[in-house]
Amino acid sequence: MTNKSIKNQGLTSSRRDLLKLMGAASALPLLGACSSLGGSKELSARVVVVGGGFGGATAAKYLKRSAPQLDVTLIEPNKVFYTCPFSNLVLAGMRSMDSISHNYDELRALGVRVIHTTAQDVDPVSRTVSLGDGGSVRYEKLLLSPGIDIRWNAIEGYDQAAAEHAPHAWKAGDQTRLLRRQIEAMDDGGVFVLTAPANPFRCPPGPYERASLVAHYLSQHKPRSKVLILDAKDNFSKQGLFMQGWNEVHGDRIEWVGLSGDGKVTRVDAQKREVETEFGTIHKASVLNVVPPQKAGFIADRAGVTNESGWVPVDPMTFESTQVNDIYVVGDATLAAPMPKSGFAANAQGKVAAAAIIASLEGQRPLEPSWANTCYSLINPEYGISVAAVYKIQEGLISETSGGVSATDASATVRKLEAEYAVGWYNAISQDTWGTRR
Repeated sequence: MTNKSIKNQGLTSSRRDLLKLMGAASALPLLGACSSLGGSKELSARVVVVGGGFGGATAAKYLKRSAPQLDVTLIEPNKVFYTCPFSNLVLAGMRSMDSISHNYDELRALGVRVIHTTAQDVDPVSRTVSLGDGGSVRYEKLLLSPGIDIRWNAIEGYDQAAAEHAPHAWKAGDQTRLLRRQIEAMDDGGVFVLTAPANPFRCPPGPYERASLVAHYLSQHKPRSKVLILDAKDNFSKQGLFMQGWNEVHGDRIEWVGLSGDGKVTRVDAQKREVETEFGTIHKASVLNVVPPQKAGFIADRAGVTNESGWVPVDPMTFESTQVNDIYVVGDATLAAPMPKSGFAANAQGKVAAAAIIASLEGQRPLEPSWANTCYSLINPEYGISVAAVYKIQEGLISETSGGVSATDASATVRKLEAEYAVGWYNAISQDTWGTRR
């Protein structure tokens, strides 16, 4: 196939080469872990992992697989973990909650001790994690994958009580169910108002995929209804592709208002389902979805690894905290730009941190890592878009060395294929992380 014909199909030769490179790069963390082990079958130490999402479950799994004699404990309060990826499909009625649920059976089968309680505190001097059930566990190495917490009251009026009326649904589970019920119950002709925060936050394309899929649901069931996005910034991930898709698929059903257009929400009245913007404009919603400012999960703060930003600075080679020795942090809680706060990135970081922990326990230098990230977003069930990138260490920092987004001139066939690839991606990363396939 010629370069011209490839481009006409919506996939340039350079992007195809990038995807090949990503396939190789995404294996590097695992190869690094295995090649650094040597006598790892005899390696014995206590490693505690807090958080059973994409980062923590992956790290626990690869620690135990790579060094079976390690005493690996995973602390995760939920017996069933619901993923934020594909939760937008649940909101649109395209998937069930069960289809985004995962358990820890495979980790237990590998020999990981899984404790379902909260991690309440960390004492880095005694190397102890205090648990919500009153117990504690000791560690030689601690890996935190705490995800995000909400910055309550960062927007006036938006606290935990307000989230029961105007859900954020930025942690999948009960909030997802609540928002889904509200969408189903809204009257035809109503307005779904979504507020998007300034950067950084979990899943940068997430609000815009959510708006897309809610609009799809409305087109099928409440055709006189619309979606309004009030945004605290003027630029967002895959903006050109989203706007092209909205124009092609949803027409004027979605309206986006950026920061310069008075899109920044400063006050919320959740019971009235009203928001006020920076310049005093009041918007009334039938369903109000507030995606608020965020920070690292609270246990990161308790461990002393956050800085004034509320996020966790890490050594890019190992993802060890730059503030507390022998505590590693992966996933959304970290400051790892230009890597996004995504499930794919957390999974890759979990492998790198697992390899670094094993190398440290053996007194070896960690191998220089490389990461890949792919993020798919859906405009509707048959229209997918994506961004892909490879990251390496350059001058001591994480740098994006190659990357690209879906072609703007892609055909309907390619858009449909990308929607199918999104499902394949979700199945593959779920299998890799928890051993479950949905």
